[in-house]
Amino acid sequence: MSFPLLTVTAAVPAVGAVLTAAVPAARRTAAKWLALLVSLATLALAVLVAVRFEPGGARYQLTESHAWIADFGVRYELGVDGIGVALIALTALLIPFVIAAGWNDADPLETQSTRWRPTQGFFALILMVEAMVIISFEATDVFLFYIFFEAMLIPMYFLIGGFGDRAHAGSEENAAAQRSYAAVKFLLYNLVGGLIMLAAVIGLYVVAGNFSLQEITAARAAGTLDMATNTERLLFLGFFFAFAVKAPLWPLHTWLPNAMGEATAPVAVLITAVVDKVGTFAMLRFCLGLFPDASKWATPAILVLALISIVYGALVAVGQRDIKRLVAYASISHFGFIIMGIFAMTSQGQSGATLYMVNHGISTAALMLVAGFLISRRGSRLIADYGGVQKVAPVLAGTFLIGGLATLSLPGLAPFVSEFLVLVGTFARYPVIGIIATIGIVLAALYTLVLYQRTMTGPVKEEVRTMPDLRLREVLVVAPLIVLLIGLGVYPKPLTQIVNPAVEHTLSDVHQKDPKPQVAVEAKNGEAAK
Repeated sequence: MSFPLLTVTAAVPAVGAVLTAAVPAARRTAAKWLALLVSLATLALAVLVAVRFEPGGARYQLTESHAWIADFGVRYELGVDGIGVALIALTALLIPFVIAAGWNDADPLETQSTRWRPTQGFFALILMVEAMVIISFEATDVFLFYIFFEAMLIPMYFLIGGFGDRAHAGSEENAAAQRSYAAVKFLLYNLVGGLIMLAAVIGLYVVAGNFSLQEITAARAAGTLDMATNTERLLFLGFFFAFAVKAPLWPLHTWLPNAMGEATAPVAVLITAVVDKVGTFAMLRFCLGLFPDASKWATPAILVLALISIVYGALVAVGQRDIKRLVAYASISHFGFIIMGIFAMTSQGQSGATLYMVNHGISTAALMLVAGFLISRRGSRLIADYGGVQKVAPVLAGTFLIGGLATLSLPGLAPFVSEFLVLVGTFARYPVIGIIATIGIVLAALYTLVLYQRTMTGPVKEEVRTMPDLRLREVLVVAPLIVLLIGLGVYPKPLTQIVNPAVEHTLSDVHQKDPKPQVAVEAKNGEAAK
């Protein structure tokens, strides 16, 4: 039997979570270092997965398959394509930075009992989320995927509700109430989506007789699986609804600003840069793979919703007074670009969407973590409470600017490549949608530059006059992310060569080919006329 690399990659953070939670209450620092070492070990395993993956090889590689609940056709099946490899690498890469950035976020207050272990719980929950997200990217059994798709809500609920942002206006009682509201809203929205998906999962089993993604797609390609049109559309809608909540797509997005606003900055990164990517990934793997005809049927409506997300998220971000909520609405706009690229049904669009998932994760992590360092110093999330920070903390201001420029997809930084591909791929098939979507680029420049101007430039406010610059630990958190943003912006080939073959397989599932450029078609027609 070959070494179960995918299982081990997901199991290491899960075991690490249990060990971290078991660390004695008085040894908080030991728990932090243990969690960090476990996350680094997981990153090493993710790198090994990427090294062993052959872009020109089989569609799903490093596969594992074992009987689980044989009577109901449920198997423990794992496998990764290029898209899964890229997102596993993103997850494993970001978790060490999340842990290092939140090093002191969960230390108990002086008024709390020393026997309570919030620090151990905080880092254990982060590792547990990592384990569940990684196995979600690996699962090729629909039922197995569903279990972890839903299970990750539990640790996220406690991270939002139990370890909220301490820079909150008002009393501690009011802050606790706001955290509780955000956590419950997050849980309810995603549970409703999950329950609808469960009904669709059961319906899929009734139609197909098993839960294996590879067997179902192979049967569909061979024409041996008969799925009525209306049945396929209903099942597609059940899956898509759950993924659209997780993504989040307008109008199912309203839980995200609350969750990100009330969570600590590292947990906010965990939400939007890691957990939400499961939704867009699942659209590619399950919606298009299992229901190709229904995906094409729903494409016009989904593209309109994605377009609304792009413009609406950017417009609302412009008017935000809270730094973290601004980043949340900006993320809603970015997820609109990702979903638009997926359902453009072109190789450029889907490659761009996958790159966007990775690049958005890195850029949002950089911006949100620096914003968290800023907020922890001033004790306020309100933009109006800042001014002139670049004069007293130039390194903090500089890294904040680079994170912001990446968010607006400045050429030379990684998100530009992905956003450009999404727009090109969309314009090739849906030119009107592609043109309108460029409004989001203009608005992104507006909210990013206004945010920087109001917080970092101008007269130095008295409250920030003594603000310290980034410390060594904080620089070590942010610097690698900035290096990645620049490196992947200049040379994205390491990602594209892994992702592109998987995109070709996805397009073949939905029987789509890239449209020929209009100029080439007109030239060919002109020559024929001569």
